[in-house]
Amino acid sequence: MAKRDWSWALLGILALVLRYFAVRHPEATDEVYSRLFFPGIRNVIDLTLGNLPFPSVYLFVASVLLVLLLFALRFKNRSGWKSKTFYTFKALANGLGALVFFFLVLWGFNYQRTPIFQQLALKPKSLNLEQLKSEVEITRRLAVQYRSRITLDSSAIHSIMDYPDLERMVRQNMHDNLDILGLNFTGRPRTKQFPPSGFMRRMGILGIYFPFTGESYIDPSLHPLEQPFTVAHEMAHSYGVTNEGEANFIAWVICTNSEDPLLRYSGHLRLLQYQMRDYYRMAPDEYKDWVKNLSVGIKNDLNSIREVSDAIKPFSLELSRKSNDIFLKSQGVKAGVNSYQQLPMLAYAWRQRMNFFN
Repeated sequence: MAKRDWSWALLGILALVLRYFAVRHPEATDEVYSRLFFPGIRNVIDLTLGNLPFPSVYLFVASVLLVLLLFALRFKNRSGWKSKTFYTFKALANGLGALVFFFLVLWGFNYQRTPIFQQLALKPKSLNLEQLKSEVEITRRLAVQYRSRITLDSSAIHSIMDYPDLERMVRQNMHDNLDILGLNFTGRPRTKQFPPSGFMRRMGILGIYFPFTGESYIDPSLHPLEQPFTVAHEMAHSYGVTNEGEANFIAWVICTNSEDPLLRYSGHLRLLQYQMRDYYRMAPDEYKDWVKNLSVGIKNDLNSIREVSDAIKPFSLELSRKSNDIFLKSQGVKAGVNSYQQLPMLAYAWRQRMNFFN
């Protein structure tokens, strides 16, 4: 890099300028980036880094350490505080510019696309108590039905299958069932486990999509019944879905339309958890009476999930939640972390739509 080369800083600024226009023209962003440019990125990553037997984020970390090492060596060879200060400022500007540029180009412009629920002509609205009671009862019956296809034992389900087999199954179901949603997603993204076990959860994270490598990751310590849904959720992000509620929705649709009862149960169980929280919030006394009649098997599974979750406490759940909220809002997700809670509304809108077409 030349002495006064500010290339990456300028590319970062250029990417931010393009983002400014992308925010104001979501339909153009759909056509140019999300449906033309990003699918190419998705397929290239899947055919290269996706075939590595380990999380490719390790390569990213190694690259960052190498860059820092080169910076330290060049900084050491500089003479005079003015030269060192200027070099540090330029290196920092180029480093931040490179991060901004690659984040937006490799994935981040998807934040400016037309929301998925608008593309699907869904109109999610807050459910009133009667609607919620009807919905939670539908989900409960479906959860009971598909749990019985996994096991007739009412004891908590603590194991399912080896993770590589699970990931392959979810990937195949994503590939086979995305046409249900009528979305033009292409690729075969990976969701790998990120060791050491428990590390991500101590950071307040169950799963994450990493744009710089095009892979998503989940914590190996995640409860087995949460893994299928979480893998599908992270794979939805890999396809360019940025909103957390929409990623939840796509994961729910994919899981609950699978031929495999495990995926179906995992999808219904996650929706049931969200609905139960809303039910308790809206009518705590009625909820307490309703939950008494919940099947023993489902109760045991929910208790098992809670026990696994409580076993590893985040260093600072509030810090993790607040930082994620700030990041999502900075990217245009107005609901921030509350977007996770949109699944019951989207599921209700989807069921209404499917009943209408049927």
